[in-house]
Amino acid sequence: QVQLVESGGGLVQAGASLRLSCAASGRTFSSYSMGWFRQAPGKEREFVAAITWTGITRYYADSVKGRFTVSRDNAKSTVYLQMNSLKPEDTAVYYCAASRAGTIQALGALSQYDYWGQGTQVTVSS
Repeated sequence: QVQLVESGGGLVQAGASLRLSCAASGRTFSSYSMGWFRQAPGKEREFVAAITWTGITRYYADSVKGRFTVSRDNAKSTVYLQMNSLKPEDTAVYYCAASRAGTIQALGALSQYDYWGQGTQVTVSS
């Protein structure tokens, strides 16, 4: 019902910035909250950031708070993840996902998401 396509990943040096985009199609984008997750090889997928339907409320993992910013443009059916001050430990495949969860706190759980993108690789070198 919802297709998500991430873009913007790449190879950067520590301290650099990168902006990820997630374009949605197939259903009304504004009815979903959106989240970003990441997964490094051999590790579990972990929550990064989320944003509610209106974009008013945002939620971040402690590991990225103050460095990453999630935003959305409902007119363009796109959610963004601005990543600043990147660290090698940020290296992972980043996924965007869509959720109908009712609370911002619930958006930290993988189980609350209905649709997932294919992921985009972010590699941060030292």
